[in-house]
Amino acid sequence: MQRSRRARVISKPRMGQSGSSRDFHPRSDSCSGLCSDVPLAVVEEILLNLPAHQVVRVCRLVCHEWKELVDSAAHWRERCRREGFQPHDAFRPPEDWRLFYFLSKKRRNLIKNPRAEEEFNGWTIVQNGGDLWSVEANSVEIPNFTVPKCFVTSYELCLKQQLINLKKEGYNAAFIDQLQPPIKISDWYAPRFDCGSEYQICVELLDQMKKPTHTFKPEPVFFPQWNDQQWCEMTHVFKDYGPGVRFIRFTHGGVDTQYWAGWYGIRVTNSSVEIYPAQER
Repeated sequence: MQRSRRARVISKPRMGQSGSSRDFHPRSDSCSGLCSDVPLAVVEEILLNLPAHQVVRVCRLVCHEWKELVDSAAHWRERCRREGFQPHDAFRPPEDWRLFYFLSKKRRNLIKNPRAEEEFNGWTIVQNGGDLWSVEANSVEIPNFTVPKCFVTSYELCLKQQLINLKKEGYNAAFIDQLQPPIKISDWYAPRFDCGSEYQICVELLDQMKKPTHTFKPEPVFFPQWNDQQWCEMTHVFKDYGPGVRFIRFTHGGVDTQYWAGWYGIRVTNSSVEIYPAQER
């Protein structure tokens, strides 16, 4: 009985001045001894197989050793390698591999239904002149893309639009304001070979009140009759745009300049709006 009581006394943790056993050791000190039994190479392999957000929000707080692993450039460089995220220019590695990883992970086309595969779902028709907007099969190949359908304009101005809410797409205000990652827009357009046409595009960065802070609106592009009807790409990159951007408004379309009934006007398809790492500029 005496030995048993002594064992209980020895195993009892010492109290801090506040009288609570929680004051005895900080959490990181308690974990350090435990973590030292597992080689750091094994710990890192485990971390690399966990979701990145969990590693940052939970695992990084376990102890000093784990924090150093999670904060290291090598950890995020290896994550990028395993998931196929590589800088566009191999001779200009990212300054912040963790930021590069998360931006690459989030990167996607923010335009819904860009190739007319769901008719006009996701689009708001702003102007619908002539015989109205239509969708037809794409008969001319776009370089490096297989795009089976396109949107077609008529003999009076046709415009359609999408409003992108950055918060709903997963980009919070602090992220956009502090990092200001480049915003790249792209749009493909083509005329019919036998009819003149006009192409228009306007892309705006908007604040919380949906007022424009930056606008990309090049001069309209005109095509004469009897052209080669090849697809052309319109691109633009917004950068260093300052804080306050909360929405992106994408508007494009055009018209048949010869006023022919039907759908002889400009064709548009494969539109995109992407937020991507600065290293890809």
